[in-house]
Amino acid sequence: MGKGKAEQSATASLAESGRKSGQGAIAVAAVLIAVSLAACTRPTGDFDRARPSVIHDRVMPAAGDEAARLRGDPVSKFNYTNDEKLMRNRGWTLIRPPWTKDWIGGTMVELSRTRVLPEVEGRVPPDLYLIYLRSDKFQSSDARYDKIAADASGDAELVMPFCEVALRVKAADDERLRVLQNKPVKSEETYEGAKARVWENRVMIKWVGQALRYRIIAYKKALDGLEIETPTRDRVWKVNNAIRELEGQVRIAEAGCDPDKRYGDDKPVRRSRIYTGWGTERAPVVK
Repeated sequence: MGKGKAEQSATASLAESGRKSGQGAIAVAAVLIAVSLAACTRPTGDFDRARPSVIHDRVMPAAGDEAARLRGDPVSKFNYTNDEKLMRNRGWTLIRPPWTKDWIGGTMVELSRTRVLPEVEGRVPPDLYLIYLRSDKFQSSDARYDKIAADASGDAELVMPFCEVALRVKAADDERLRVLQNKPVKSEETYEGAKARVWENRVMIKWVGQALRYRIIAYKKALDGLEIETPTRDRVWKVNNAIRELEGQVRIAEAGCDPDKRYGDDKPVRRSRIYTGWGTERAPVVK
């Protein structure tokens, strides 16, 4: 496949990073090769699960680690815990494009998942979902509306299972930092590796919230387009309801998976000035 504008921009950006650093020419070359290899998205199997791949599981992550170091991002060599692996597996289903054959969005996500690009730059173009719905895969106009509703509802159901694992990872990270602070560390590599892994985990959680927000944009744009192209009387409410359900779950993900902070942190109520000195006034004059 030919390179799109996004890949060309990523290539230029990475090459510039290598020139500025004055080192890591081999690493930059490996990254550029990985970009070319990533012209096709990660292969999937049954139920769109990711299939094992040497390129996507070994070559690109190794190149991505070097690219992250050149950017100055923390990189940990620690083995993943079971929950850290599970969190990334569950997160992958939420950061990949809702249409798994979207190779443009899929390539952007895969470049970011393997850290060739910064994670938060793995944004899926929201306009591509409507292009997918307009394809001849759907013979019925109502089926297109039903597909949006089904995808939005399916995403909403996946948020809490991801967050359950993410909260366990955050608790383990808190314990990791506590031990790091209270016990002598034998090497600088261990110290930096622990901090880097905490950073990587937090970025992953943040990325899922961002990716879901872009999915909502894609679903809304698709609905707006279909309402003009193929109006319907009885499907719009169903789609809007599914998107609202997803928005509620996305707020939890954006709050770091803490359900109590889905509407933001509660700020202390400021006391009104009219109550200053309340109870210390002079006694009323007695006539």
